[in-house]
Amino acid sequence: MSVQISVAIPAKDEQGNIGHLIEEIYAALQGQYSYEVVLTDDGSTDGTVNEALTTAEQLGVSLHVVCHEQSCGQSTALCSAVRYSQGEWIATLDADGQNDPADIPGMLAAAQELDNPHFCIAGYRKNRKDTAWKRFQSRLANRIRQRMLHDGVPDSGCGLKVFPRATFMKLPYFDHMHRFLPALICRIDGQIVVHEVHHRDRQAGISKYNAWNRAWVGISDMLGVMWLIKRAKYPKVRSVQSR
Repeated sequence: MSVQISVAIPAKDEQGNIGHLIEEIYAALQGQYSYEVVLTDDGSTDGTVNEALTTAEQLGVSLHVVCHEQSCGQSTALCSAVRYSQGEWIATLDADGQNDPADIPGMLAAAQELDNPHFCIAGYRKNRKDTAWKRFQSRLANRIRQRMLHDGVPDSGCGLKVFPRATFMKLPYFDHMHRFLPALICRIDGQIVVHEVHHRDRQAGISKYNAWNRAWVGISDMLGVMWLIKRAKYPKVRSVQSR
């Protein structure tokens, strides 16, 4: 049976979160879709891989684990997961458990209504479970990004997205590209749909990001994405003639 959905998860040191996340993916998709989970272990030093494999075996979930020898960052880990996936569509999740896999079926239903072969169903964490300071930083960053990129996404930091694998494979790769997927998909004349999703507290481990490291990479990468967008050309083919 062909795989409809590949759930792609970049992870680093997420023991205590990854097993429960796989259980939730199983609860959300089992019996509804043909699916697989593709986990990239981005240089973990804990029991992330063993916890994932044990949980998947207990549930009978199809799991593929791609192990990086050393940490390469979230974008590279996501790219590895997508490249090793077999599904027609990709659903991305953060490994920390703050995204809810129960939102995936609704996003897939929204995807099935689209005619455009290139699209991104982008999660929007309307009610975020973060500190007031972090929410303020996120709102400010999203406003700046919207003014510069015009991708129509109010929550670029949400890790929960659905898009065709073929669409992702057409995108230019660069470090931190995962923050700009909607803008990059717009660049190839793709369609963006914003879908409200749940957001939850992290149950184990610590965040790998802070305001400082997000800000510096965001500014330089945003300028690069603007450069790519301005130079994109996608002609509308009127006809093809042969003799």
